Amino acid sequence: MYYNQSCAAKGNTYGNPAKAGFIRSMQRAAVNIYKTGNSYEMLVFAPGRIKEHFHLDVNGNELTVSYSPPEGFPRPEWVLREYSRGGFRRVFTLDESIDTTNITAKYADGVLQVSLPVIAGKEEVKKEIVIN
Repeated sequence: MYYNQSCAAKGNTYGNPAKAGFIRSMQRAAVNIYKTGNSYEMLVFAPGRIKEHFHLDVNGNELTVSYSPPEGFPRPEWVLREYSRGGFRRVFTLDESIDTTNITAKYADGVLQVSLPVIAGKEEVKKEIVIN
């Protein structure tokens, strides 16, 4: 499984470099991925979101995880802001070992957990490369 940088993940500033850091933080959510014996587990850290506004889509070998805040979402005038509850979009490339028909997700305690089951016998073989 691999991560693709989408336009949103790169923080497209639409011609305004002064907004680069702001827009990038608004469109990203931290992700950790670990492997178990029979799956990859993806943890998307997204506190303060509403479960029904997450979207997960598989198109070919790409998994897109996104969030769109509801209309009328309050936008206070921040004094200090270290994380965003706004929208984001992350794209990941899935290899042929992932069983895309059985991907599951749950959202609890501010973390979206996506379970990506591995098809038995399709795991990538690890090969060590000797450095000469």
